[in-house]
Amino acid sequence: MRYGLNRYGGQRYKCRNFGKCSKTSYQHEARHPDIDRKIAKLTCEGCGIRSIGRILKISMTTVLSKIRSIASKIRKPLITIGKEYEVDEIRTYCKLKERKIWIVYALRRDTKEVVDFAVGRRTLKTLGRVTDTLQLSGAERIYTDKLPHYKNLISKAVHQTKAYGTNSIERRNLTLRTHLKRLQRKTICFTRSISMLISCLKISFWGVVN
Repeated sequence: MRYGLNRYGGQRYKCRNFGKCSKTSYQHEARHPDIDRKIAKLTCEGCGIRSIGRILKISMTTVLSKIRSIASKIRKPLITIGKEYEVDEIRTYCKLKERKIWIVYALRRDTKEVVDFAVGRRTLKTLGRVTDTLQLSGAERIYTDKLPHYKNLISKAVHQTKAYGTNSIERRNLTLRTHLKRLQRKTICFTRSISMLISCLKISFWGVVN
């Protein structure tokens, strides 16, 4: 039923059963109840911050704050004991092309689900944040490429570097570069903030149900 006007003159409605108020039009598009889902979808479909702002008719500042807000509510999935995983890295940069950073993440082989990731320099510390999580979960096998760092981080009993062992995660790398604008190689879009990169990765990995 109708329930008066808001301060901008828009009609409000009130549910007879639950007593909640709603409206059909909004003065500010960012206040629309479906805006978070739309931003998350566009983020994962290759749209940059400016593109999202133009499509949804909201400011860049609002898009950035919304992405951070959405990501802060996302939690990592629980890791099942005794599974097989693939681990790999994607190289990108932040602000300057000389400032290289890597995205290290783990993919569960049977479900193709990303279970953990880390962002930073390609050091034992960054790689270890992912491999340690897998080993603590009692991973049956961990497949990687032949990067020497992994020999110092993963037990020989579970570590595998055989040919075609990382096919699934290599394909996922291509999907990430296609769907996240800031990871595409030939574009004017790039990461200006590591925290924003982490937020976009969380949304891509765990925040959108396809």
